[in-house]
Amino acid sequence: MEVYKKINNNVALARDAKGRELVVFGKGIGFASMPYELTDLSCIQRTFYDVNEKYFALLRDVPEAVFLAADDIADTAREELDCTLNANLTYALADHLNFAIQRSREGLNVQVPLAYDIQHLYPQEYAIAKQGVHALCRSLAVDLPDTEIVSIAMHIITAENEVGDMHSTILTAKVISELSAIVEHGMEIQLNKESFSYSRFCMHLRYLVQRMMHGSPLDAGNAMDSMFVTMRNEYPQVYACVQQIDTFLHGTYGWQCSKEEQLYLIMHIHRVCVERAED
Repeated sequence: MEVYKKINNNVALARDAKGRELVVFGKGIGFASMPYELTDLSCIQRTFYDVNEKYFALLRDVPEAVFLAADDIADTAREELDCTLNANLTYALADHLNFAIQRSREGLNVQVPLAYDIQHLYPQEYAIAKQGVHALCRSLAVDLPDTEIVSIAMHIITAENEVGDMHSTILTAKVISELSAIVEHGMEIQLNKESFSYSRFCMHLRYLVQRMMHGSPLDAGNAMDSMFVTMRNEYPQVYACVQQIDTFLHGTYGWQCSKEEQLYLIMHIHRVCVERAED
C-alpha cells in the first residue's frame, strides 16, 4: 500500500494494491516522509474508501478517538437497521460529537426539540444512539447529557434515507406528535405509546408525511370507494377524527388527504383505540 498524503500523524491518504484511494487510520501512519510504501498492514486500525475531500479538514480537526467512536455508532446502525444508510453518516456523527464534547466541557447544554417523540417513534435508532454515546462517555471520560442521545438518533434517522435531511426528520416527528394529540382528543383516549399498534400507527404516519412532503399521496381512484364508505359509516367517531386530521394537515401544511389516505387512517386509529380499550 502506498501512503502518499498526510492528514495528521495518525491519519493519511493511501492507494491500495488496485490503485483505489482510501483514508487509513493507524498510530504514526502519517508521521513518515511522503510518499512511502507501507508493508506492515497490521498497523492499520481502520480504512475508509470514497471519502469526499470536503471531509479532510474534519479528519484533521476531530480527535481520532471521537472519529472512531462515531464510526462505531455508524457500523452498529448499519448492522442493526434493515436499510441503506447515507455513506457520510460517520462524518456527520463525528462532527456533532466533537462539538457536543466541547459544549459539555464548557457547561453548555443544548435542548433538543421533540426529544420524547424521537425516543418513542424511533426506539431502535434511539437504542443504538444510547449505546454509542454511553460507550464514548466511558472511553473518553466525558459526561454528555441524554439530549445528545436524541441528537445522535436523529442523525441516524436522517441517514436512513439517502436524500433525507434533519429538517424532514424533525418535521416528521412534529407532525406525528400533533396527529397523536388530535387522536387522543378526538377519540377521548390516552394512547399507549409503548404498544405495537401505536408503533405501527406511527410507522404509517411516517410514510404518510413522506408522501405528503413529496406531493404523492396514496390515490387508488375509485377502486376503494366502497370500502371507504363502509368504514366511514361503521366508525363515525373515528371518521370524524380523521376529518379533523385532514383539516389540520391542510390548514397547517397545505397537505390534502385522499380518500385512500383517510381510509388507512380510519383503520389504524380504530386499531389503536380497540387495543387501548382492551388494556
